[in-house]
Amino acid sequence: MIAPIVRSKAALREMVGGWQKAGEVVGVVPTMGALHDGHLSLVAAAKAACDRVIVTIFVNPKQFNNPSDLENYPRTEEDDARKLERFAVDAVYVPGPEEIYPEGFASTVSVAGLTDVLCGAHRAGHFDGVATVVTKLFTQTRAEKAFFGEKDFQQLQVVRRLSADLDLDVEVVGCPTIREEDGLAMSSRNLLLSDRSRVKAAALHEAMTGMAEGLRTGRPAPELAERARGRILAAGFTEVEYLDLRANGDLRLLERPEGACRLLAAAWLAGVRLIDNIAV
Repeated sequence: MIAPIVRSKAALREMVGGWQKAGEVVGVVPTMGALHDGHLSLVAAAKAACDRVIVTIFVNPKQFNNPSDLENYPRTEEDDARKLERFAVDAVYVPGPEEIYPEGFASTVSVAGLTDVLCGAHRAGHFDGVATVVTKLFTQTRAEKAFFGEKDFQQLQVVRRLSADLDLDVEVVGCPTIREEDGLAMSSRNLLLSDRSRVKAAALHEAMTGMAEGLRTGRPAPELAERARGRILAAGFTEVEYLDLRANGDLRLLERPEGACRLLAAAWLAGVRLIDNIAV
């Protein structure tokens, strides 16, 4: 079934209003398009948990630091719509910029603390853009459940925090990272890699897995990170922005595993920024 593509918030709200009057639970899967199996796993989770499911597709200019990165981001709306057919979602919301940031728009949602580290330390303003657009999508869709992948773990924690702080009454559901056969986390950015670089990309997850094994034996993170960075760079990556062990809830830096924690990394390969994380 081909889901209706909705482009205005007025039309979307009329549709959602009817569902909610009928007592149906509405779920949303926010995306920037270029859908892959990771996104589709979120759609499947939403279908299992909700009566109605909206998938949003909006390439958010406010979360890009580099204009060329925004320009080069894959845009595949027709292909995305075909991929969603088998899930029988109830609406695909594809708003234009004027629906999200109308003329005169002057507000920003900012989450302190969680956004000062990891990706936030390297991408000034990125999480303000994420928090602002997610807040807009939550209020426009009026969803009761929202589904995000754990691959963007810092983003997931930021969204959980803003939903709680702003009383948005949206349950933020984290879903497991979906990986390629060689371990690379699925990402729309993978489409930007050449075949040769795509083969090299698997080294990021391999090095992280090796570091995680070392952490489980009690060795300190700084010592293991130095060796893992060397492996990643030797594989052909040009830069490792961070490779940190951090606590799940507040993302504080750890030297050894304490409670629920994650190993998180960001690295550059052939001009493409790849991120990943694994539970320790």
